[in-house]
Amino acid sequence: MSTTLAPASPTTSADALGTSAARARSAVLEERIHEDPGRFRVLTGDRPTGRLHLGHYFGTLRNRVRLQDLGVELFVIIADYQVLTDRDIADDLTAHVEELVLDHLAIGVDPERATVFTHSAVPALNQLLLPFLSLVSVAELNRNPTVKEEIAHSRQSAVSGLMFTYPVHQAADILFCKANLVPVGQDQLPHLEVARTVARRFNDRYGDGTPVFPVPDALLSEAPLLLGTDGTKMSKSRGNAVSLAASADETARLVRGARTDSERHIVYDPAGRPEVASLLLLAALCQGRTPEEVAADIGSAGASALKRTVTESVNEYLAPVRARRAEYGRDRAYLRRVLREGNERARAVADATLAEVRTAMRSHY
Repeated sequence: MSTTLAPASPTTSADALGTSAARARSAVLEERIHEDPGRFRVLTGDRPTGRLHLGHYFGTLRNRVRLQDLGVELFVIIADYQVLTDRDIADDLTAHVEELVLDHLAIGVDPERATVFTHSAVPALNQLLLPFLSLVSVAELNRNPTVKEEIAHSRQSAVSGLMFTYPVHQAADILFCKANLVPVGQDQLPHLEVARTVARRFNDRYGDGTPVFPVPDALLSEAPLLLGTDGTKMSKSRGNAVSLAASADETARLVRGARTDSERHIVYDPAGRPEVASLLLLAALCQGRTPEEVAADIGSAGASALKRTVTESVNEYLAPVRARRAEYGRDRAYLRRVLREGNERARAVADATLAEVRTAMRSHY
């Protein structure tokens, strides 16, 4: 991989990290991906806390399939240990993990070309957390803006050690497979900077002139902001999202109950009419058009016509995804095989990386 972004503190805010520089860098990376996708390895993933929804799909999932289809090597982590960062227990974890595998297969992730695996099945990945923790200070972790926000919204009465240190755990996720590209939103830049810092510091301390880890780059996505049906952030826990597994009737019911406003004429105005704008954006994404074009079609027909358009657009767009999901869902043994084979591949990669780390640290005995 070519030169990376200039070093920065892992505690710097997303603004100070230079979002414009990250966007410019991402544009260059996109060109290089198209020129030679085999040079890149991507790590991405989700916590298994429920079914994935349209916000996830248009925000990250569709991009994963795009990169896979371009020929980029894709690692998808199902971060089951990280469920415990803001929960006392991991309820229905097995079912949630299988549902996550099912969602990925349904949208087009190919287990022959992508490695889908879980945290808990890859011991060597988690063992990297120990030396990595020695490379960052408590003060640096304490200043991480993303952790601060997540702690503020935590369901726990006290901050767990896992919550406090999980940016370093994410660094282990990224670096165990030597990923050099991580698709992120702007809010995740501080977390990625922790991984970049860990990679640089490990290389400086133990590399002996030969880097052990690549310094991963951010591929900054232009993820659309889709509001939930209640006008707040779309979230699995808030029950305000259309999941990929939702039926056509369920989708119609959810969209029918979505918040709009009292103005009859439909226009795309994200600042002044955010709920209407979000519905227009959703329909536009499904139709492959602009929100302004969708709004012009609806005109003065009002909110009912807008919701009807959104419902039809979403159901048509998701029809093939739902068909594949139903097909894969009938063979749970296949889901488990996909995960078992992905775990085996991830373990082999992690074991090799840990062996290299032990050699670099002179602890290979």
